[in-house]
Amino acid sequence: MTDQANKNALQTLGLQNTPLITGLWQVADLERGGQELDCDKAAEELIGYVQAGYPCFDMADHYGSAELIAGRARARLLASNQATDLKLFTKWCPQPHQCTREAVRAGIQERRERLGVETIDLLQLHWWSFDHPGYIDVMDYLMELKQEGWIGQLGLTNFDTDHLSVLLSCGHEIATNQVCLSVLDQRALGDMSELCLSSGVRLLAYGTLAGGFLGDRWLNTSEPTDVPDWSKMKYQRFIHAVGGWQVYQKILQTLATVAKEHDVSISNVATRWVMQQAAVTGTIVGARLTDSQHRQDNKNLLSLELTEDDLARIQSATQRLTPIRGDCGTEYRRPPFLTASGDLSDHLDALPPVFEKQAVAGRKDRWRISSGSEFEPICGYSRAVRDGNRVLVSGTTATHQSDRVIGHDDLRAQTTYILDKISASLASLGATLNDVIRTRIYLTDADDWETVSRVHGRYFDECLPANTLIEVSRLVGEYRVEIEAEALISG
Repeated sequence: MTDQANKNALQTLGLQNTPLITGLWQVADLERGGQELDCDKAAEELIGYVQAGYPCFDMADHYGSAELIAGRARARLLASNQATDLKLFTKWCPQPHQCTREAVRAGIQERRERLGVETIDLLQLHWWSFDHPGYIDVMDYLMELKQEGWIGQLGLTNFDTDHLSVLLSCGHEIATNQVCLSVLDQRALGDMSELCLSSGVRLLAYGTLAGGFLGDRWLNTSEPTDVPDWSKMKYQRFIHAVGGWQVYQKILQTLATVAKEHDVSISNVATRWVMQQAAVTGTIVGARLTDSQHRQDNKNLLSLELTEDDLARIQSATQRLTPIRGDCGTEYRRPPFLTASGDLSDHLDALPPVFEKQAVAGRKDRWRISSGSEFEPICGYSRAVRDGNRVLVSGTTATHQSDRVIGHDDLRAQTTYILDKISASLASLGATLNDVIRTRIYLTDADDWETVSRVHGRYFDECLPANTLIEVSRLVGEYRVEIEAEALISG
């Protein structure tokens, strides 16, 4: 997508004039235990936001009745000719097996029906495990639905930088990526922001108030032992990850100083800090419908502008934070899971292996997997073989399905796809990336070493296997890199 096309996309989302988005995640928390909200009463609360000048709402397929409530509010606004500026953003978070054209159409049709719309303003995709490459197929089908008018704009949620680059290399039109971003969690301000600024993708930031912890009521308080809701359960884990309650309090005190100078709240300063980041186009502030509202306080954001001195003081205070491990969305894919429950049990039962393990005839302790490539039976090899506790993964290229090359012009994307396939191969045979003891990288141009090696470093930052990098005259097919791996399962 060109930069102009992306600007047009963001204009259609209403984010140029209204960068503050009301998040409805807490509907799921309010409905915890099977108690449903009164849809009519909750819809009136949404209408109140629209009338106060906040017409954008963000939700997801698993946010309880949020989509139904938004649809009810939309219908009432339309009936009274007030829905001109209303924008409904939702997410689809499919299981890995839901990557067929039929499954995608069914998933998006359900979103349309619940919202009561022909066209979803912004449909955002979340994908649980990049070992499974089905997200590429899903985006292909979502592009088709966009062309059919079912979807206005396409976005992502919790995609890391490497996998955003994979989808961009496939030519998918991506307007936004929704990620966690706050003064406590600045992961999105590095490589992610750099890629977004160069590609035209813009960030929608959630977690900006850390579940409410970045607010006046928590200043100079002791850490609570029993937080009351899922949002605070989640972000208390973030506070622990960045250094603990006392470190967090130091940040809060700095925000309070800046807030007092501007005669605004701590929440205003924390939100405005996120809004002033270059790659951010929208900031999501959660609402507990029928419980507590902050519409009046949020009005201060329209006139607040943090000075360079303000930003410098805040940045200086955040130097004492321990950076959260990984890239955007890592907390949903690798331990420790910084979620409300501390794992993924609220979302998934299990992730099935990508490849089916097969016993090798006549070999008691040997198994193999096949990726379904037409060349495997012709050439007589397996994608990977496990013999006892040893796992060998064949030379792997960025081939999606039977013959689609991922990352033609993007070596970062090509390497990412390869290492995902290696990870999936290992997992299908009972191993992990942390069991890898050796990798070999084959490049057609040794000058490409740094791009490939940096991706390799992100995947193997814990186990640090032995590695050899070799320049070769050419690879079979339209590839610039091929990687093989060997793992040893302990025990």
